[in-house]
Amino acid sequence: MCKVAYRESFINHFKFYSTMKVAVMSSGGKDSTYAIAHCMEKGWDIQYLLSVKPTRKDCFLFHFATVEHTPKIAEILNLKHILTTCNVADPKLEADIIKKIIEKNPVDAVVLGGTGLQETQIRSLQEAMRPLGIEVFAAHDGLDQNELMKEMTNKGYEFMITQVASDGLMPWLGKVITKDNIQQLFDDGKKYGFHISGDGGYWDSFVYTAPIFNGKIIELAEGNKVVDDAYCGHMVFNKSTILEMHQIKN
Repeated sequence: MCKVAYRESFINHFKFYSTMKVAVMSSGGKDSTYAIAHCMEKGWDIQYLLSVKPTRKDCFLFHFATVEHTPKIAEILNLKHILTTCNVADPKLEADIIKKIIEKNPVDAVVLGGTGLQETQIRSLQEAMRPLGIEVFAAHDGLDQNELMKEMTNKGYEFMITQVASDGLMPWLGKVITKDNIQQLFDDGKKYGFHISGDGGYWDSFVYTAPIFNGKIIELAEGNKVVDDAYCGHMVFNKSTILEMHQIKN
């Protein structure tokens, strides 16, 4: 059975017996936030959001920049949130961090953002969760990532690029992506050769407004740009605040 068919079979089980209880891996980025929305649309019971803020930038499974502000997303959505750290750069050891948390906070499945292109992350977490009988899958597995990004921005998702690692991306660091400028990002991706949706670590993001935020926005403040070299850098913000959208407009 192919992975998509197996996942659908697993999910369909809960249509008849119970509501699937899930943990959503949340970096605060566009993919994981859209995964939260996906779980809500499916009617799954989100037990908690799980975020990992590494102490280093070379982790295989976790984003680095602005993950520390994910509690604000959980607060807006009124969801339980578990925020932990990671000081290793090894897929198996990183996955073991998640395994230990899931063992103490059991769920039926761990849901990741994205379309399944993050093979190292998915494989490592699946191997870690297999002994527990817990499924791991990407919320939008098999879909076209670029079309998904257009869909997100058309719905009103807006996100800041908070970390970059490619030629052509430094001018985008700290910029907010909306439906008005997403085509320019696509054009630059084709020009410079980076993956347009950021898969592979080319760029990471933080969502500051989305339809599921119910008219609220996360304002990141007291920030600065950390430039490692001509191609790599990330944003650091010392403060994040939840505001009503009308407060921004006024």
